[in-house]
Amino acid sequence: MESFDVIVVGAGHAGCEAALACARLGFNTLLLTLNLDALALMPCNPSIGGTAKGHLVRELDALGGEMGRAIDDTFLQSRMLNTGKGPAVHSLRAQADKLQYRLRMRRAVDDQERLTLRQGEVSRVLTENGRVTGIETTTGGTAACRALVLACGVYLKSRIIIGDCSWQGGPQGLTCAIALTQSLMDLGFSIRRFKTGTPARVDGRTVDFSRMEPQYGDEPVVPFSFLTDRALQNRAVCYLTYTTSETHDIIRANLHRAPMYKGSIHGTGARYCPSIEDKIVRFADKDRHPVFLEPEGDYTVEWYVQGVSTSMPEDVQRAMYRTIPGLEHAELVRLAYAIEYDCIDPTQLNADFSARQVKGLFCAGQINGTSGYEEAAAQGLYAGINAALYLRGEKPLILTRADSYIGVMVDDLTTKGTDEPYRMMTSRAEYRLLLRQDNADQRLTELGYRIGLAGRERYERMLQKRADSEAIIRRLKETYLPVDEALQAFLEARGEQRSEKSSLSLRELLCRPGMTLSDLALLDPWLAGQPKDAAELAEISVKYEGYLERQRAQVAQFRRSEDLLLPEDIDYMAMDTLRIEARQKLTAQRPRSIGQAARIPGVSPGDVTVLMVALEKAKRSRA
Repeated sequence: MESFDVIVVGAGHAGCEAALACARLGFNTLLLTLNLDALALMPCNPSIGGTAKGHLVRELDALGGEMGRAIDDTFLQSRMLNTGKGPAVHSLRAQADKLQYRLRMRRAVDDQERLTLRQGEVSRVLTENGRVTGIETTTGGTAACRALVLACGVYLKSRIIIGDCSWQGGPQGLTCAIALTQSLMDLGFSIRRFKTGTPARVDGRTVDFSRMEPQYGDEPVVPFSFLTDRALQNRAVCYLTYTTSETHDIIRANLHRAPMYKGSIHGTGARYCPSIEDKIVRFADKDRHPVFLEPEGDYTVEWYVQGVSTSMPEDVQRAMYRTIPGLEHAELVRLAYAIEYDCIDPTQLNADFSARQVKGLFCAGQINGTSGYEEAAAQGLYAGINAALYLRGEKPLILTRADSYIGVMVDDLTTKGTDEPYRMMTSRAEYRLLLRQDNADQRLTELGYRIGLAGRERYERMLQKRADSEAIIRRLKETYLPVDEALQAFLEARGEQRSEKSSLSLRELLCRPGMTLSDLALLDPWLAGQPKDAAELAEISVKYEGYLERQRAQVAQFRRSEDLLLPEDIDYMAMDTLRIEARQKLTAQRPRSIGQAARIPGVSPGDVTVLMVALEKAKRSRA
């Protein structure tokens, strides 16, 4: 039997990051996928990033992942979202050339030492004495391993649905994985059935873009990767249009034919990414919904119709798409469809994404009940790192809600679980002013460097940015300007009140709402010559200093509860002062700390108090 240190099952966004991480950390790794041509496939929207998702990509990059560099190399258009709001929710999003992105990730995998890529379907996880020993394929092949990462995406017993037509299959005409679900059930996993969907693709040559609003990219382009220092160029324009009352009428008249409403779809769909028929029903007061036309790549005439995901029958799809301004004569290249698939209950995983019931088994991506390329990639990197640390015999990397959006997602999944496809959002992060995308390197690169995944160049760049930012802040604090008529006029021109002081520091000026660091550079030319990324970090640190200090205090309180570790062998069922529901939930999930226990649904503040008392008694007893 052929043997590897790590086997990664699935070569989507989670699998690629997991396999690359394991190989880069020195372990012989096999990446096994259903179809080699679908490696890093984008079966749905042709983009990377977006609200909160951009944070995940930046964090993944800071730790040493691949997605940020890959999208910087292959994007068509880039925009920063939510710029009208505070810096905590600014999120980068880039349209991707889908083919070039896949080829770029394929090169990264092919060129990586200690990484073997193969095609095949895994049918069974092999174990011995509660520990992973390898995998078996549907063709009878076997391979041994000491750690296994399952990153199966939406392929487990997946079913495609278009109207009354359905068949077992994966996205975009690919096959599905039939046998592995039973193996997971045999290992004790609770299986769920989720659903997602995708809109139709249209032939761009049949679209009247003159009837739509152009959506241009940002200039200059902000890169995803902290290692990208070359100038990036936008190469495409996206377009905005809207559904019409006629669109809505066609959908309403055919709701009885919609698989979701006639009961032929049994999986749970994503609340935050509803189909167009679901939008029409849930938001009946809306007379129109936005529709974005996004190019799939330079290599194709296909355009993605974002906002019109559906599983309606073919004739309904063709009719309703042509009621949208600009799409009156559009030809559908690919029909929209819904897809159902199996996934696990992620509360059966530890905080390092290892399975509680099988040592050496890790899960990442949509098998954990999530949706989105970015969520999957971040989980893949996290699981890959922890699989490598497991093989080293070292403590796992545990990212918390106070460290990163990745930590928020991991905690949400393993502590709270999810009853629908999980999507990352900024509102999920309590400490989002500290967890901004601009400072992801400051938060995580040192961790990645210590583990061995983030390289020396990345680490030194992070230190230099930190030093440059601190130098800017010192300059702002130490530089004072006399308050003369010229400065008073400068303030009034920016809508600021005149000052009654005899002098003002640059820091005091920057703290005024209408003032920016670019304004101050007119007063102090030294500021104009500072690196842009360090200047951004310094400006946010000064302008939001009070809010940042408040969140740091909240984080300190959070960490205190996380540091109250619960004994691994504690018998919750024997604690009759706990409510029955709490005993059951705590026994099932085995929280590592008081803080995590408090976040488990069904565990009340009173139950947490009982645990605190028990910990204190145990401490006194030991003393």
